[in-house]
Amino acid sequence: MSDLPRKAVTRTAKLAALPLGFAGRATWGLGKRIGGKSAELVAREVQQRTADQLFKVLGELKGGAMKLGQALSVFESALPEEVAGPYRVALTKLQDAAPPMPSGTVHEVLAARLGEDWRELFLEFEDNPSAAASIGQVHRAVWHDGRDVAVKVQYPGAGKALLSDLTQLSRFARLLGPLVPGMDIKPLITELRDRVSEELDYEQEAQSQQAHAEEFAADPDMVIPGVVHQSDQVLVTEWMDGVPLADVIAKGTPEQRDRAGQLLARFLFSGPARTGLLHADPHPGNFRLLPPEEGTDGADESGESTGTGQWRLGVLDFGTVDRLPGGLPQPIGDSLRLALAGEARAVYELLCEEGFVKESVDLDPDVVLDYLLPIIEPAQAEEFTFTRSWMRNQATRIGDPRSPAYQLGKRLNLPPAYLLIHRVTLSTIGVLCQLGATVRLRDELESWLPGFFWEYEQEPMVAEEPTDDVVSGA
Repeated sequence: MSDLPRKAVTRTAKLAALPLGFAGRATWGLGKRIGGKSAELVAREVQQRTADQLFKVLGELKGGAMKLGQALSVFESALPEEVAGPYRVALTKLQDAAPPMPSGTVHEVLAARLGEDWRELFLEFEDNPSAAASIGQVHRAVWHDGRDVAVKVQYPGAGKALLSDLTQLSRFARLLGPLVPGMDIKPLITELRDRVSEELDYEQEAQSQQAHAEEFAADPDMVIPGVVHQSDQVLVTEWMDGVPLADVIAKGTPEQRDRAGQLLARFLFSGPARTGLLHADPHPGNFRLLPPEEGTDGADESGESTGTGQWRLGVLDFGTVDRLPGGLPQPIGDSLRLALAGEARAVYELLCEEGFVKESVDLDPDVVLDYLLPIIEPAQAEEFTFTRSWMRNQATRIGDPRSPAYQLGKRLNLPPAYLLIHRVTLSTIGVLCQLGATVRLRDELESWLPGFFWEYEQEPMVAEEPTDDVVSGA
């Protein structure tokens, strides 16, 4: 049967061709410059061709290749504006669409997992998928009780494809570095690879999604579809319409952007506190902006409001979660609060206790604080506008090898317990910058982040310009 390209030799050959393609385009660009074209124009053409080839291959292969593409998609706002355009278009295509698998293959999976009489479970079933992603695709259907449902079907061979792709991609991860300035791609690939088993486990995904659906059932601002049925490689959930977040990013109104950003930040920080789970795949394809619920956008006879009357955030895909029974770790809130208060020594001691600074490393607490303050700027203001330019400035400051901040960052350590939290937070910030949203982030932190509260009447400390003396004794 025709399904996800899974023969190792075929997938390996396509991925192995990527570095050769990069080299070929560099040679092509050199030839164009020798021929008289300007360096700037040639660089843009090379970037365009590189983006087209890279994400075309990642999207076609699905599996781990597309998973990496989706993970990278939220960081396009860190790219220099003059080259962001080609990447932005190519990356967005990976957020919620991929070539579908044939209907015959879908039927075989459904028959194998739901039984030969699987059609009796549905009043209607659409063979054309409504969405296709890294390890499965979604079909719209009507359940036998009349409910509109989404039927998620896993690609045959998805597990082997995920592992094979990510192993292959890790071999030339350094070539992908320029795609996301300031980010080391190899640890991202390693972390994605370590979570393959979770991604493939639809029973675990169903449990995580249902836990969220039950907790947020009465929430006026969040919508999580309930689970209708689950079996190996097939997950049936309530259908959810709405405006894809990618569309809000591309053409949303300022009000929609701000509302989506506020709710995205709220979901990030409230989820662990309310469910003990952190949704760990925050790319735009997993979110929808829904209009106000019927009856909530007006007033009753007395003039009292009947509800918020505001857009709501719909959340999909709970295949990857971080289990945090006590919510987000309190040291995050403690260190953030202390940093904003300018308590350099206390912050440094806490970072050492948590393993962010290894025992063999000796750093200047004041320099560490100066390194952190620009990153946590959004938590300092009453409200903060996330922009691509702010994200680019942070990426340049931390990612430029000539920068003192880069040299300091190389000496810090990211403990395993914080790895996924770190990636999810960065990814969410990337989406907020894509939205260009103005968000009252401090409100969400005070409500949901253990250890964080705002108690400063005086102005918080502001980072000074770093010097080359980034470590004590240097």
